Amino acid sequence: MRNVVRGLVGLTAVFNILLGIAFLVDPAQMGLAFFITSFGTQGLATMRADFTAFFLTGGTFALVAAWRAWRTPLLVPLCLLSIAIAGRAISLFADGAPGKAFPPMVIEAVMIAIIALGWRSFAREAA
Repeated sequence: MRNVVRGLVGLTAVFNILLGIAFLVDPAQMGLAFFITSFGTQGLATMRADFTAFFLTGGTFALVAAWRAWRTPLLVPLCLLSIAIAGRAISLFADGAPGKAFPPMVIEAVMIAIIALGWRSFAREAA
């Protein structure tokens, strides 16, 4: 069972790393996929920096956790994704609930569940 969880956490990690790389390589196109647009070169730079940092950091820490079956690195993606889904929930109340708001929340909730399962399954400390 632990190896299945390692695989799921690893897939979640790779998904996030690929998103981070995609934002690094083509922030304008990725922004459109995330329903955001840039404002000139500084907007592109901000998208390239911030989104790449978010996804690469979370993905890298999840990958280390899956590779080593260590739970502590999972705190990083758990915090990032929990804050992200909380921000989306606040937006639902503040701005309304269009149908397009729910698929990203479902994806984030699934990733949180997978990472939380890793937290429960992996060793407490590095051996």
